[in-house]
Amino acid sequence: MISGRDPDALSSGGGISFLNGSGGAQFSYGYSSFKGKRASMEDYYETSISEVDGQMVAFFGVFDGHGGARTAEYLKNNLFKNLCSHPDFIRDTKTAIVEAFRQTDAEYLHEEKAHQKDAGSTASTAVLLGDRLLVANVGDSRVVACRGGSAIPLSIDHKPDRSDERQRIEEAGGFIVWAGTWRVGGVLAVSRAFGDKLLKPYVVAEPEIQEEEINGVEFIIVASDGLWNVLSNKDAVALVQDITDAEAASRKLIQEAYARGSTDNITCVVVRFENS
Repeated sequence: MISGRDPDALSSGGGISFLNGSGGAQFSYGYSSFKGKRASMEDYYETSISEVDGQMVAFFGVFDGHGGARTAEYLKNNLFKNLCSHPDFIRDTKTAIVEAFRQTDAEYLHEEKAHQKDAGSTASTAVLLGDRLLVANVGDSRVVACRGGSAIPLSIDHKPDRSDERQRIEEAGGFIVWAGTWRVGGVLAVSRAFGDKLLKPYVVAEPEIQEEEINGVEFIIVASDGLWNVLSNKDAVALVQDITDAEAASRKLIQEAYARGSTDNITCVVVRFENS
């Protein structure tokens, strides 16, 4: 059980989209975050709805920090802001996402010069722009959609033993070794991340982007690996398929992951579409 009186108890919230006449999807969203069995909390999340050049834009992100929480907190505060302010965000969204991710990483690394201890973070993000859904991922947090009752992965984890990732790292002059799990330079168990200045240029913040038609998507789950380490995509979708309240769904996922023995921080965002 997760006690409600525990100061480290699960926190959650949610909201609903507004209509602006632009034909964008109607949706509701909920988020939950829990320190779990870790001594400290290194996960952050962001849910934001705003207007850019007359279009409604929604941004949902989960950021799983390592080596401390400061990289994840920086992403929460700056990634969407940098993306929205990109001059080509509406016209060429995919290019804008890539450039905003690079810019955010570069600016964070510049600020990090004074820190001796290395830190970094994953970023799994979903951007809703009108009736478009764009998922951009760096690291091993994950986005999964439910369409027609089936679990559809919208991101692929960046792990060092992924054959294409291993090749990229080795061609850049890096290496991966087994140290309990596969690690870049024997240190980091993800192959892409923000920060991690000592592992550049092997660990990059270059996002993989997937665009999905919202029509027919019932909901999406954006979550840190504290969830995915113990729940398969299929199990996660099945668990909340019949829960129409997005915040209740996000809480259910975290409670189930904790009950199944997750030893990590657990954070997730559920976005449920009303047009499916």
